[in-house]
Amino acid sequence: MRQPSFLHRRIAMVSEHASPLAALGGADAGGQNVYVARLAEHLVRRGHEVTVYTRRDDPRLPPLVTTPEGVRVALVDAGPPSSVPKDELLPHIPAFAARLHRDFSLRPPHLVHTHFWMSGLAAVAATRTLNVPVVHTYHALGTVKRRHQGEADTSPAQRESIETTVGLSARHLLATCADEVRELLAMGLPPERITVVPCGVDTGHFAPRPEDTARSGRPATLLSVGRLVPRKGFDRAIRALRELPGARLVIAGGPPDGELAADPEAERLRKVAAECGVTDRVTLLGAVRHADMPALMSRADLVLSLPRYEPFGIVPVEAMACGTPVVATAVGGQLDTVVDQVTGAHVPPTADHEGTGGDPRLVSAVRSLLADPGRLRRLGVAGRRRALDLYTWERVAHDASRVYELAVKTSPVPEAAR
Repeated sequence: MRQPSFLHRRIAMVSEHASPLAALGGADAGGQNVYVARLAEHLVRRGHEVTVYTRRDDPRLPPLVTTPEGVRVALVDAGPPSSVPKDELLPHIPAFAARLHRDFSLRPPHLVHTHFWMSGLAAVAATRTLNVPVVHTYHALGTVKRRHQGEADTSPAQRESIETTVGLSARHLLATCADEVRELLAMGLPPERITVVPCGVDTGHFAPRPEDTARSGRPATLLSVGRLVPRKGFDRAIRALRELPGARLVIAGGPPDGELAADPEAERLRKVAAECGVTDRVTLLGAVRHADMPALMSRADLVLSLPRYEPFGIVPVEAMACGTPVVATAVGGQLDTVVDQVTGAHVPPTADHEGTGGDPRLVSAVRSLLADPGRLRRLGVAGRRRALDLYTWERVAHDASRVYELAVKTSPVPEAAR
């Protein structure tokens, strides 16, 4: 039965560092860029007028770009018109906020949806005197990053206090998973203003490729996907191979293949493989084109998603949409997306021990799944069904629209709560 449509609204989306125009693969380009672009596109399909405000990082771009999908992208002059690491953007946020205030004063949107803490800061400042509701999505939290990265965290010192201020000032908060809700409550943010709306996946693009799923007569293939950074846990997958003699591991992500030799994390992973005696069974592909990823996932027997922490993690959802089961660490959004023993298996976020030996819990989970092809197929089918039920962009845009209407109809946040 067709869901009821909501009123057509003027929606301003603010994404200070993650432009929907950005090519994937840059240091600060990735999941948030896709989220903003796809959500905006599907909101336009629902009849909303959507303008995305993002910082100009290329002097050749015009002030306003309209995408083929009908999304307006406004380039804001705040800081140099060049790439700036997001952790260095805070000094330029007042200029960003001033531009928002000017535009919103001339033609107020019905609602502002902000992405990441600095976008929230800019929009809260810009709307303070305009009574325009702000809905905020954090995408990642400073408290979580600091807990896991410690002194390696390069975020500005003010980040955590600003995130709390934004949360108290926003009309509503969109969390991407239940684990994030727990973090927001621990920050003292009101539960009645928090709703879970997960990230989405293009289930037309990420779909099983029958021509790539024939697995008989070849070694079991394990696939890991993501940026080449230590927290993604690729080293843990490599160490597991020592106890999985019939399997090979493919790692997709990082710089292009021609630049892998100079990448520090790629070099570290190669050394781990050598120490474990599995060099011949580990393949680092480097960056893989978006167009090629569904075929790669369809060819894999299992996708291993083993980050030490993960605010949401889109890779497991993409894998499930391709009909491939996932072994995932029980962290962050993966607690929601991967259903243990239904669409894959959960393992703890840390290994039993360090060294060249494989983690028994990870090895046991992988070995038991690989030993039962029928079970693998059933998990893959269940994963595809779950992706279609919960993680399409149509569903995400529908759920976000419901929150927008709630925010528009809710009384403004009292000044004392800000």
